[in-house]
Amino acid sequence: MPMQTAKLSDPAVRAFVTALNAHDEEAFRAALAPDATMADDGSERDLAEWTAREIFDSHGHMEIEKEKAGGRSLVARYSNDTWGEMRTAWTFDVTDGKITRFETGQA
Repeated sequence: MPMQTAKLSDPAVRAFVTALNAHDEEAFRAALAPDATMADDGSERDLAEWTAREIFDSHGHMEIEKEKAGGRSLVARYSNDTWGEMRTAWTFDVTDGKITRFETGQA
């Protein structure tokens, strides 16, 4: 059974997942530090380009299976219109309540 997003432990990660699932680009950007970075399957990606393609243009959605590390590490069923559904791992670095980096890839 998926974990409720509202019960995620880390407020910044909770804001990230909530905004992603609501397809709210403004709230999503607000969860990130201005100089945030990210990687997908171990490769550095352009954050704006990747999130547009993999999240917002393709209706991305996360169902959280579990969290670790105080809510800064997630295992989720991620789906979008491009790739369908896959089991993914997400890790987050948070500073001053904003995500400064996230990494994702298949779990």
